[in-house]
Amino acid sequence: MKKNVAILIFNDAEVLDFSGPFEVFAVASQLHSFKLFNVFTVAKKQTPISAVNGLSVNPTYDFNNSPKIDVLIVSGGQGTIPLLKDTEVLNWVDKHHKTTELTLSICSGSRILGVLGLLDNQHYCTHHEVYDHMQKIVPTGIPQKDKRFTNCGKIYTSGGISAGIDLSFHIVEKLYGTEIANTTAKYMEYHKASY
Repeated sequence: MKKNVAILIFNDAEVLDFSGPFEVFAVASQLHSFKLFNVFTVAKKQTPISAVNGLSVNPTYDFNNSPKIDVLIVSGGQGTIPLLKDTEVLNWVDKHHKTTELTLSICSGSRILGVLGLLDNQHYCTHHEVYDHMQKIVPTGIPQKDKRFTNCGKIYTSGGISAGIDLSFHIVEKLYGTEIANTTAKYMEYHKASY
């Protein structure tokens, strides 16, 4: 069954945090007659967001009109800091996490999962410069600084920026098998890490 992959974006989101996973899931689907994934971005409002370093991005949906989400991806970036006090965003993530098949954080997107209590007493990864902040957000969390990504139940967290691509390939492989993941990596000319 085709899965809906939603990527949360916001002002000052790190570009590769959302564009890297978008590319992996979208290309995997493209190479298989668009039958695997429906990949889209979601923001609080359906108006352009300004990502880190000024890239303007038009979200596909907003919080009121996004379709059912099977895989939720929370981007990282400096923009995650103000979101820690944004109850509308936090409530939206929490609500959809309850019904997702998988929930992923990329880079400092772990802050959002942490403040929601989803990483309490759990292993997690984040950007190498964010571990100190995460210690304050989720003191019971168990940082995995030497890992590219971690898994606890249906929650996955990845390290900084490019690690989100590795996690995305891992999820493609988990859902649809090694051959599809490898075919996608070959097409993208990406050296897929082994774990």
